[in-house]
Amino acid sequence: MRLTLEDARKLYADADSVHDFDHIARVLAMAERIARVEAADQEIVRAAALLHDWGRAEAVSQGRDHAREAAARARRWLQERGAAAAWIEAVTHAIAAHRFRAEPAPATLEARVLFDADKLDAIGAVGIARAFAYGGAHGQRLWASRDAVDLAHWEVHGDDPTAHTPIHEFVVKLARIKARLYTAEGQRIAEDRHRYMEEFFRRMDAEVQGAL
Repeated sequence: MRLTLEDARKLYADADSVHDFDHIARVLAMAERIARVEAADQEIVRAAALLHDWGRAEAVSQGRDHAREAAARARRWLQERGAAAAWIEAVTHAIAAHRFRAEPAPATLEARVLFDADKLDAIGAVGIARAFAYGGAHGQRLWASRDAVDLAHWEVHGDDPTAHTPIHEFVVKLARIKARLYTAEGQRIAEDRHRYMEEFFRRMDAEVQGAL
């Protein structure tokens, strides 16, 4: 079955600016691009991309895994519309497996395509903009020294919401996305986006310190 953009748009009315329908549309465009190159099933990828963050705001506010929440909602929605069971499993696995910091790992090509497309939207120019949009919405400082980011502590204890900044997000997540992608096309696209981020944060650090 084919899910339309207008069908999906209605599902994200309560989303924040970092995970709103604009994000969904960007992930869809990237997922379709990667799927063409990698010869993945376009319809599975399309449905998973359009539904992958459904209910995210509610799930996060209640401490639930938003990917599992979206997968459960997608399963019910697709079952109600008579989609084939195997197709539903393929779509919902891709949704459930799209998170960077949680299991399950994407086990199918279509799930890997969605994972890569979603993570590519977190890096490069758009990724930087999203990090600062999120930081502003949550009262984060604009800047912190990269030397102040204790990656080893983060690996054990996770985020400290009182200290987190976009620079922390870059060090603990965004800078590591390139190495975590699955598809050859996703990895190729990530190279340029990663270089752009590195240069941006070097430049920002220099400007903050009056060197430029």
